[in-house]
Amino acid sequence: MRRLIPRLRQALPDPETRQIHSLTPEDRRREAQELKGPAIGNRHRHARSYEVVRRVVVGTFNDGFLYAGNLAYMSMLAIFPFFITGAAIFAALGEGSERAASINAILLAMPPVVAEVIEPVARSVIDSRQGWLLWAGGIVGLWTVGSLIETIRDLLRRAYGTEPTQAFWLYRLASTAMIIGAVILLLFSLIAQVTIGAAQQVIDAYFPPLSDVLDQLSLARFVPGFGLFGSIYALFYILTPSPYRKKRYPKWPGAVATTLWWVGVTVALPQVLRSFFAYNLTYGSLAGIIITLLFFWLVGLGLVIGAQLNAALAETPEEERLAMRDNALESRIAPEALAMERKKP
Repeated sequence: MRRLIPRLRQALPDPETRQIHSLTPEDRRREAQELKGPAIGNRHRHARSYEVVRRVVVGTFNDGFLYAGNLAYMSMLAIFPFFITGAAIFAALGEGSERAASINAILLAMPPVVAEVIEPVARSVIDSRQGWLLWAGGIVGLWTVGSLIETIRDLLRRAYGTEPTQAFWLYRLASTAMIIGAVILLLFSLIAQVTIGAAQQVIDAYFPPLSDVLDQLSLARFVPGFGLFGSIYALFYILTPSPYRKKRYPKWPGAVATTLWWVGVTVALPQVLRSFFAYNLTYGSLAGIIITLLFFWLVGLGLVIGAQLNAALAETPEEERLAMRDNALESRIAPEALAMERKKP
């Protein structure tokens, strides 16, 4: 054993060479400053596309399954406190009658098999809280939902390779403001849906020829999708680390990818469960809860993919300068190499 350990140490590479090469924007920026990073700013389009896909795949494989599980657990833990917090804010705004409608609006973004599990419990939780009990539940809900937001913030921080720059309580205050803002936006979306319904009734009554066109367009079906995209985009924009919140670093690709993933999971999950899986045989009466956790896990994986896509597309000024220098060097070397080839017999 004494002879074996030194041999193993000699066989292992140096600690520096054993380190996994990070593909986050922050680490790429540092490498570009040291003039050794793999800059791709001005390379061929296919090479850049391959590099972006590689970054997304590596980042999702390294962090995706871990954060998807965390987000699934936190989503299951936070969804009912969010309903309670929303009910308290609606009551404060004098819109207590909209509490049931808010549940319906959120359940539109979930598959029917998941909505059937959450809806009765959510309505029971909302109806059983009145007065001070509602406000106490709302305060607890702010903290619980804030933990979910902080998990997403940590996911984005990990994707970009940055560290926390603010105090813990400042992040919590920002999360609280986001929750209140999300509930207010939900109220506006409910008002918009009511307005669309009223407009359709007016058109049916006074402009019958246009009603068939509106039925074909079915504008109301697209409202939840646009609302989902807007919510995810705002989430990415607000929670992205401040150095990468600038306009030069796009946020919309990750929001589009996450929205498409979410909608695809919502549409495909019921079909997949009916065709390939029988959760009742394995989990019995807990099958509904397991399916809900599976849905939240898949949505969490989509959030990881969106965050990694935005991080993969982020090119820092240091990388761009390095790429321009490399391109200039290649443009000088290429003619000289061609001339040498022509001189050869």
